[in-house]
Amino acid sequence: METLWAPWRMAYILAGDRPDGECIFCALPDDPALRRERFILHVSAHCAVMLNKYPYNNGHLMVVPRRHVADPGDLPDDEYAALGAMLRAATAALRRTLSPQGFNVGMNLGRPAGAGIDAHCHWHVVPRWNGDTNFMPVLAEAKVIGEHLLACYDRLRPAFEAL
Repeated sequence: METLWAPWRMAYILAGDRPDGECIFCALPDDPALRRERFILHVSAHCAVMLNKYPYNNGHLMVVPRRHVADPGDLPDDEYAALGAMLRAATAALRRTLSPQGFNVGMNLGRPAGAGIDAHCHWHVVPRWNGDTNFMPVLAEAKVIGEHLLACYDRLRPAFEAL
């Protein structure tokens, strides 16, 4: 049996549940200099876009409402519309920058549905390319991501500055 090492996963495993009141989506830094280290690509009045720290694929990002709600149905109409517009702008920015051939876009509502952060709804946008799946997840239960998160952030950031 071959052993594959993914030491970055240990931080996720050991973090466990966050204390009540602490939400990574609500704790967006006011200082733009801190955004790179937290992988935040864009912040607007009603939503934000950030890279997923534990991605399924290169360029996996999340589009997040600024309002702390578990269900998107609880957002006022204008905030829901802004979230949808940002989702469209984020996929367009990924398309221009990374040239994916498709996307998986989805929202996990509730812990039983797979939400890691279930108290604050968010869209996942995962770029996909023909042939980006291989034997690794099936045989080795490992996913190969071809680019470091900060390198991906640096490539995507200019596309989001224009928003």
